[in-house]
Amino acid sequence: MREEIHGRSKSTWLWKVLCLSLLVFLSSAASYGAIDNVQVSDNDEGKQFDARSVIIDHVLDSYEWHLLDIGEKDITIHLPVILFYESSLYVFSSRRFEHGEASHKNFAIADEGRRKGRVIRVLDDGQTPDPEAATIYDLSMTKTVLAVFIASFLLCWLFVSVGKKYRGADVYSTPKGLPLLFEPLILFVRDQIAILAIGPDRYQRFMPYLLTAFFFIFFNNLLGLVPFFPGGVNITGNISVTFVLAMFTFFFTHWYANKHYWKQMFNMPGVPVFLKFPVPILPLVEVMGAFIKPFTLMIRLFANMTAGHMVILSLTSLIFVLGSVSALIGYSVSPLTVLFLVFLNFLKILVSFLQAYIFTLFSAFFFGMAVPKGAH
Repeated sequence: MREEIHGRSKSTWLWKVLCLSLLVFLSSAASYGAIDNVQVSDNDEGKQFDARSVIIDHVLDSYEWHLLDIGEKDITIHLPVILFYESSLYVFSSRRFEHGEASHKNFAIADEGRRKGRVIRVLDDGQTPDPEAATIYDLSMTKTVLAVFIASFLLCWLFVSVGKKYRGADVYSTPKGLPLLFEPLILFVRDQIAILAIGPDRYQRFMPYLLTAFFFIFFNNLLGLVPFFPGGVNITGNISVTFVLAMFTFFFTHWYANKHYWKQMFNMPGVPVFLKFPVPILPLVEVMGAFIKPFTLMIRLFANMTAGHMVILSLTSLIFVLGSVSALIGYSVSPLTVLFLVFLNFLKILVSFLQAYIFTLFSAFFFGMAVPKGAH
């Protein structure tokens, strides 16, 4: 009986590894195919392949979500554009921009400059930016915003499903299905992050946020590797998303901080007086550090996830850059490049977990410093 269970367990894990390998290979192939479509169209127009434009356009946010091409027809989700300009509200579909080639109501998508990929005000010719334009408040539903809503819905659905399986279940029973996947991760966050960094008697109040941050980052990192809808969006590679996550860490740190934390920041017993008076050098350093800590969280997550996507796209673009020199060279390096892409996608799975772990661990350390042991 034990051998049968062991054999069945090995078979189950084999299927999981095969499915994961297939997903990674499809993700690599999708990266290759997406650039291949761009290369074909560029050749048709007699233009040279521009790797920089392909990579930058991929990591930037967009007002539409391109799904796939079927023959001459492209299937795209056109998202609503919501603009507030000079006390007037403008609401229309991003279809009006015609993939960034047209303007609508004197608004267009910038194709260069500091606001590349964002809506700008243009003159009546539809091309020239208006130099006297006032500030545009952009409240549009972009691809990243939609992806965040979808990912949040999927996460809520998954955890509600897992919670239902635990209702009425024997506490000593072996978890099956989704709980078998989520329970080790939840226990890992509790035992190896929250209790370790905050303490066994003070971690409970921070667990909801730590679990939310860990699974939100980890799930979105993995979803960004999926080559088809609703995946493929580098959510945590958007600095606005990482900024909001870092601000939540900053808010919770100082909301739950006790008087010992504030005393250490402004008074610091044991520190020489000349470092606190007449110029409060160390208090200024501590106050700056309170803002620098979440800033480093924001930059670390954003930079690592964006760099991962850019490396994969750069490696894929190498095929077409060399192919523009010689078709033989392009076809020769293609198999080796695909193998590297598969390896990098497996590496990104590990990085996805590590970045979620690092963000959650440092957040827990900040919480632990805000409520030190023995202080109230």
